[in-house]
Amino acid sequence: MNPQNLERDRDWSVDGVALSSRLLVGSASFASAQTMREAILASGAQIVTVGLKRISQGGEAADFVPMLLDTVRASGGYLLPNTAGCFDARSAIATAMMARELFGTRWIKLEVIGDRGSLQPDPLELVEAARTLVGEGFVVWPYCTDDVVTCKRLLDVGCAVLMPWGAPIGSGQGLLNPYALRYLRKSLPHAVLIVDAGIGAPSHAAHAMELGYDAVLLCSAISRARDPVDMAQAFAGAVRAGRSAWRAGVIEKSDQAIPSTAVGA
Repeated sequence: MNPQNLERDRDWSVDGVALSSRLLVGSASFASAQTMREAILASGAQIVTVGLKRISQGGEAADFVPMLLDTVRASGGYLLPNTAGCFDARSAIATAMMARELFGTRWIKLEVIGDRGSLQPDPLELVEAARTLVGEGFVVWPYCTDDVVTCKRLLDVGCAVLMPWGAPIGSGQGLLNPYALRYLRKSLPHAVLIVDAGIGAPSHAAHAMELGYDAVLLCSAISRARDPVDMAQAFAGAVRAGRSAWRAGVIEKSDQAIPSTAVGA
C-alpha cells in the first residue's frame, strides 16, 4: 500500500468522530421493525439514516422510530437524519432544523431533488441549502451527482462529506458512470466521498470501494432483498473486500493480453 492510501485509511472520520465501518445503511422500506433491527445489526453499520418527512407523515414509518433509536444505541452508532422529499432549499432547510430539534444531532444528510423521475439532485438549490445550513452549525452530508464542479462548490461552502450517486435512488443499477466517479476521487483526494444511491448488489459496493471511495450508503438493496439480514452481511463483506483491494492496489486495465508467465520469443 502506498503512503497516501495508508494515510487515508487511518483518517476515516467525520466531524471528529472516528468510524470503523465503511457501510452506511438506511432504515426505510423494511417489512417490519424487527427485520430492520436485525439487518442493521448484521450490517455492522455505525451510521443509519432516517427520513424526517416519512416520520412526520405518520403511518407505518412512525412505528419504526422507537425500534430504530434503540437499535442505533445498541450498536453504539449514530443517526443521520435526511431531508428526503424536499424539492427546494427552503423546505430542506426547514426539515433540517426540525431534525436537529427532534434527534439532537447537527448531522444532516441534505437532499434537494430537482427531477421527480430520476430523483436527481438540484445543484443550485443544493448548494444554497448547504451554505445556509453550514452557517447554522450543521455538519452537512449532501446527496449529489458525480459532477465534479458541483462537488467542488459544495466543499467550498463547507460540506463535511460528499455523497455522489452511483445511479438513481432505488434503481439497483450499480455504478453507471465509473469514469466520473474515478475522476471525482482523483480530483478530490482529501475529501470524504461516499457513494450513495443506485447500489443493488454487493459487487456494486465492492466496485465503489475499489475506486477508493471512503464508504457506501444503501438502503433498498438490503430492505427489499428476499432475506435482508443475509444481504446486510453480504454487503458488509463486500465493502471490506473492496476496501482491502483498493489498499492492495488493483492492477490497471490493458487493451491487450499480458502473459502472467514470461515465455521466450
